Amino acid sequence: MSEGRRIGAAGLAIAVGFLATAGLALAQEKSIEGVPPPKDTIFARKILMGAIDMNMDDIETMLAPEGKLDSAEGREHADTISIMLMAFPHMFPPATNQWKPNVDRDPATDTFASPELWTNFADFYKRATDASKLAFAASRAERADQFRASIAQLRAACNGCHAAYQKKE
Repeated sequence: MSEGRRIGAAGLAIAVGFLATAGLALAQEKSIEGVPPPKDTIFARKILMGAIDMNMDDIETMLAPEGKLDSAEGREHADTISIMLMAFPHMFPPATNQWKPNVDRDPATDTFASPELWTNFADFYKRATDASKLAFAASRAERADQFRASIAQLRAACNGCHAAYQKKE
């Protein structure tokens, strides 16, 4: 297992442990019929997005002018991103549509997802699916130029989705 993979695995283990213990604190909010409280789901999706971001940062660091591309590790990160993006839209049940302007937000449990995400959910789902396919293509790239191109397209897809569905305030 590569050094980066070990660090990523350790980070994921820490995040899972944090999520498990945070769930105890967040459990004060009652769930309905076994459905997790919306704030728990928002917290979980933020952890997933953070893991996607960490993998993307590792790739982009390798692709930076001063970076050194480790093709196997880069493809592994891309494969992980692809898998996470397949799950990501499922972390947005309607009950998590809780955006309110001009309020103090808890960065862990309050959403920055725009209400338009739910009114245009088919578009959001397609964007996540398309981004997952771009990450998968990068994970299967046989040449560095193919990998770079797929990652550039993936970054553009992520930025486009954030522009459409993420509130900034």
